[in-house]
Amino acid sequence: MTLSFYWYPKCGTCRNAKKWLDENQIDYKAIHIVEEPPSETQILELMETSDLPAKKFFNTSGKKYRELHLKEKINDLSSQEMAEILASDGMLIKRPILTDGKKVTAGFNEETYESVWK
Repeated sequence: MTLSFYWYPKCGTCRNAKKWLDENQIDYKAIHIVEEPPSETQILELMETSDLPAKKFFNTSGKKYRELHLKEKINDLSSQEMAEILASDGMLIKRPILTDGKKVTAGFNEETYESVWK
């Protein structure tokens, strides 16, 4: 099965993840997270499928996250509200996101990729 790889090409972490996928000959479809951000429904599905807390899907080091003062608001938001905010701007989303529909990883950690995707 082809994995969906949501990434931002200018992101160093995303490029490292892509390099790992290529080196390990893992089939994926690259989706530009800013040009084609996942919909609110897709984000909710990713949240439900993963074992991660919903707030782990936010790019907390991003400029947009700081501009919107989400650090102060995030703990009071429902998953639905978080998904709505994330779907509004791909730069708010933690990247890369990799999924096969059954498993989801957010961010890139080589050990995690080894155990989940190899």
